[in-house]
Amino acid sequence: MVRSPVQLLLLTSCVVSLAQGFAPAAVHHHLRPTAHHRIASLKPPPSRTGTSARPALLDGAVGEIAKSLLQSEGGVPFIQSLGLNAFLFTALSSKLSTMLTPAGFGNSFVLATMLWTTLGWKGWSTCVAYLFMGQAVTKVRFAEKEAAGIAEGRGGRRGPGGVWGSALTGLMCALAASQGPSFLGISHSLYLLGYVASLATKLADTFASEIGKAYGKTTFLITTFERVDPGTEGAVSAEGSAASVVGGLLLALFGYGVGLITLPGVGIATVSAFLATNVESLIGATLQEKKGWEFMTNEVVNFINTLIGAAMAIFAGHMLL
Repeated sequence: MVRSPVQLLLLTSCVVSLAQGFAPAAVHHHLRPTAHHRIASLKPPPSRTGTSARPALLDGAVGEIAKSLLQSEGGVPFIQSLGLNAFLFTALSSKLSTMLTPAGFGNSFVLATMLWTTLGWKGWSTCVAYLFMGQAVTKVRFAEKEAAGIAEGRGGRRGPGGVWGSALTGLMCALAASQGPSFLGISHSLYLLGYVASLATKLADTFASEIGKAYGKTTFLITTFERVDPGTEGAVSAEGSAASVVGGLLLALFGYGVGLITLPGVGIATVSAFLATNVESLIGATLQEKKGWEFMTNEVVNFINTLIGAAMAIFAGHMLL
């Protein structure tokens, strides 16, 4: 019978627990009985009523796995993270299929497993918060944006490029943070700030773009202030700019709420996200859709955008915190 990774993990843990539980008995069997052992042998055997030994061992194994999975500082064993994400992605597959293409679903599973392994549930839930909030704002007046030809493709579902363009910087910060108190001269806490800021930057960009396309009344190029149509690369609006602050702040507050960053870090992440989003608009206006720069796709620009946001936050955190 085929078993899921979670079942195999539980079975393995139970076997180990059983082996550890029975090992002392095997040793005692080969020892010469002492007076203490003879007296102990006269005692009645323990009652078999109530909770049996096997469920107790199973409860202990499940408890240890749960404790490991919910470690606040990450460092979760890969096989446990893999099993848990397999369960969660299966349970949420109907919802996720409306947000991700099949390829995007598979790549998100890889990303989620690596994030839970490196940063635990805190890092994982922060990325999930970005996904759900980003998807929600993408659907704002979606039919109207689709009719105007400025809506996200594939019905707003994200493919592999969207997954990694949005979260590769965050994963890099997560991997660096998992290396210990300091890595390459940058502290663990600053990498966590960079992680939150990278996702805050992408959510700020998504809020700016989607709200600007839906409600922007005056849209102009960030380089020349020339009036352009909503959805033009490099275009900004007052409505979109205000929305970008809200998006970055929401994600930063979530990161603070789960304990990844401090309250001052919320301000740093929010400001970094806003500034990086405007840099992204500059890149869009000057490089995207230009001859010789065809490689500057939305996914590449998103990666650069989040990298700038994370770098700004790490530098500001180093100087101010």
